[in-house]
Amino acid sequence: MGIFGQARREDPPHPRQEPRIQGPLTAENMERTFGGCVDFAKRPVALGGGLARTATLCYLSGMVKMERVSDYILRPLAQDEALARCSWAEAADRIRKGALYNLLVEERTTADQGAFDLVNGWCLLFLPEAGTTFSFLVQTEEKRAISSPENEPPLKGPRDSFVESIRTNTSILRRRVRTPSLRIREQLAGRQTVTPVDIVWIDGLTDPETVAEVERRVADIDIDAMIATGSLEEYIADDIHTAFPTILCTERPDRFSAGVIGGRVGVLVDGLPLGWLIPGTFGQFFHTPQDKSQSWVMASALILLRYLCMLTTLFLPALYIAAVTFHLEMIPTRLAQSIIAAKQDVPFTTIFEVLLMLVAFEIIQEAGLRLPGAIGQTVSILGGLVVGSAAVEARIVSPAVLIAVAAAGIAGYTMPSQELAGALRIWRFVLAVLASLGGMFGVAVGALVLICHLASLESFGAAYLAPFASSPGVDGGDRAVLRQPLPEVKLREAVLKTRNRRKQR
Repeated sequence: MGIFGQARREDPPHPRQEPRIQGPLTAENMERTFGGCVDFAKRPVALGGGLARTATLCYLSGMVKMERVSDYILRPLAQDEALARCSWAEAADRIRKGALYNLLVEERTTADQGAFDLVNGWCLLFLPEAGTTFSFLVQTEEKRAISSPENEPPLKGPRDSFVESIRTNTSILRRRVRTPSLRIREQLAGRQTVTPVDIVWIDGLTDPETVAEVERRVADIDIDAMIATGSLEEYIADDIHTAFPTILCTERPDRFSAGVIGGRVGVLVDGLPLGWLIPGTFGQFFHTPQDKSQSWVMASALILLRYLCMLTTLFLPALYIAAVTFHLEMIPTRLAQSIIAAKQDVPFTTIFEVLLMLVAFEIIQEAGLRLPGAIGQTVSILGGLVVGSAAVEARIVSPAVLIAVAAAGIAGYTMPSQELAGALRIWRFVLAVLASLGGMFGVAVGALVLICHLASLESFGAAYLAPFASSPGVDGGDRAVLRQPLPEVKLREAVLKTRNRRKQR
């Protein structure tokens, strides 16, 4: 049985016909392949301006830029009078040698190549008498303009972000990482989407075994569509049965470039305005690009604050439940009397109050994310102020519970990674339930299980808790929390196993 109760042996096969398109590469076969498609276009082209010799041009409207087709292909074909006098073989040879103005031209021999070229914004020129088909890259450049990142707002740094075009993203990367050693290798994923996936690393610096493992896992992805982020992350991650992210995802090119220069392997997917850095470690999710844009003292203080907020959002609700329910003697006398007085008119138990407010907090947050910006902010304000205050005045929850849950929720917002924040919210519920069952002992057991779970995770051979923990054969002497002054950081992270650890003189 599968993990979700489905019998794996009953799954139907996943066949793929090779080649996908049967028959020769001809204009008629392309017309049959795209039969019924309103955007498919086929037109005759007179070579040299005369009607004695005619070729056929095929393209998909909307995928090509019409001005390029007209200026770079049709115009030179019509104006080159030598094409009208020479033989078909000589005409094909003139095109091979640059008679047309287009930069990228390829000869195609199979129907698969021709069909995928059309989908990707190429046009096909058929010379039937010569038995030759040329493909020209004339794709349109319509795409979203580069804008400021929304989920990772820059405070002191560049204000560009990745877009949906993978070639635009690689050009942004090239402008930052200008070394000729930067390698970008492309693979295709998704049977129906045929999505380009680019693997990025620096030759001579990045661990070649990590590069080979990333390439292998991407090549093994055999799905219909590579559209969502999970289509990549869940197929290449070491352990998908964990709430914690093991691959860092970012929309900021500066952070992506820094990761590649630091020795990580980057992954870019066409259609997704994001970049992934491999391997991912736990401490990596607590750092932001701004940490290197301000003094090391301030950056270290902020990193320490994030770790403190991580502990607060995880354990504060659970500690409140344990202290109020089982260990009231831990609370100062006056505070305990205040909590008892506030709870006298509340009909529910402490665990029910805390879980109720945690669930309400999640509902308000989800509603704020799904609604348009202005409405989402209004819902968050109404939920936080009106509903919270009304719940306290109606004696549904006590003020102390509201304060504990609100403090835990606000502390969770300090996490630079939303994926990590989501994992902490899930474990916050788990620890709260354990605290209601066993008090401080339950919290201690939950903390131990959480640490063991994190210690068991790996990301492409790297220990997830690095540099708090080390992989076999790797020195774990890196600075764990505090950021050192940049002139003193001489080496790259040991856990990455880079071929060249030295990063500065």
